[in-house]
Amino acid sequence: MTPMNFLSGLSRRDFMKLSAAGVGGAAMSGWLSVLAARAASSGAKHKACILLWMDGGPSHKDTFDLKPGTTDAGEFKPIQTAAPGVEISENFPQFARLTNDAAIIRGMSTSEGAHGRARYYMHTGYKEGSGGLVYPSIGSTVSQELGKENFPLPNFVAVNGRSYGSGYLGPKHQPLFVQDPTKGVENLKPLVKDGEFNDRVGLLDEMEQAFYHDYKVGAGTAHATTYRRAVQMMKSKEAKAFDLSDEPPKVKEAYGANKFGEGCLLARRLVETGVPFVEVTLGGWDTHKDNFNRVKKLSSELDPAMSALVADLKQRGMLNDTLIVWMGEFGRTPKITDGGGTPGRNHYPRAWSTLMVGGGVKGGQVIGKTDAEGAEVKDRPVSALDFLASVCKVVGIDYTKVNNTPIGRPVRIVEKAGAPIKELFA
Repeated sequence: MTPMNFLSGLSRRDFMKLSAAGVGGAAMSGWLSVLAARAASSGAKHKACILLWMDGGPSHKDTFDLKPGTTDAGEFKPIQTAAPGVEISENFPQFARLTNDAAIIRGMSTSEGAHGRARYYMHTGYKEGSGGLVYPSIGSTVSQELGKENFPLPNFVAVNGRSYGSGYLGPKHQPLFVQDPTKGVENLKPLVKDGEFNDRVGLLDEMEQAFYHDYKVGAGTAHATTYRRAVQMMKSKEAKAFDLSDEPPKVKEAYGANKFGEGCLLARRLVETGVPFVEVTLGGWDTHKDNFNRVKKLSSELDPAMSALVADLKQRGMLNDTLIVWMGEFGRTPKITDGGGTPGRNHYPRAWSTLMVGGGVKGGQVIGKTDAEGAEVKDRPVSALDFLASVCKVVGIDYTKVNNTPIGRPVRIVEKAGAPIKELFA
């Protein structure tokens, strides 16, 4: 696709109005150079990441690190996977066939056991409140490092949850939140004709510039960034990626007729279109009560959706360039507790599991080992910083890079204590 082909769909009036409105945050001369470069590299692949966020913290002993025959082993039986010698819960029969593309990290050991602080830590790599800064989530970091400057869709989309934002990186790298995958982004079509819409955008831009001339405040910049992103998306053909009605019924059925399955399908469509980071949330893993029934139900949604996502990306030739991360904020206690008359498991950051699938990582392996009860990491502990450094390396980000905050303070993407998990790249 050449730059002229891209622009041929715009009328002269649209062209001039978009330029006046600063849509995309760059002049049209900037657009042309970017589009020319993109046309020259047609077909080039770029890394992307899909984070499947298990909000609440799933039990490792009931998912990917079972301990059959031991105290408090639980109700679920292990099944053999495609990877020789690797077993996971019987609740994941579809994913068991795909483990040659997955690395199961059983040595996670982190320091935060409260939901809010643990979520923040696993998303940012920094302790909440440290240094008096608000740190960017991994999605915003990917947006900054891998996002395309003039791409009409946001470079970070969060589905079914709120996630964490861009922190000191600013509004440009804030996520777009999609609460219902079947509805996508509502109100994308203007309520007036194109000419009138463009006139309104031009007028709004003039008012924004006048305001900022008199009051140079961050809120003004944030507002301008937000509305320009919205206008750019409204005019783009790429916004069609949010419309799941394009998908064949068999594909939708494979992912599952629920918000998580639909969110995973949306994630595939978005990375296929060029969005480098999508986070899809499946909540409900805070199983202090009725642990086994809840884990079974959640797994029945997770298994087909995650498996369909892996298989779909592989069939489309995208899995090697798309890292799928499965994780929550921590694990749950190896010991079964009394959850008000039902069995439960409490918060447990000392030993737990995560997954990495695709992205070029070495699959078919288990990294780390817990003791017989799943209470302590006995081999190859992995910290939150190691984990995030690994995600960065897989997708091609220099995790040692230093960013400067708006006040000029240098901050590394991942703190010095973190190092990538070498087994992922063997």
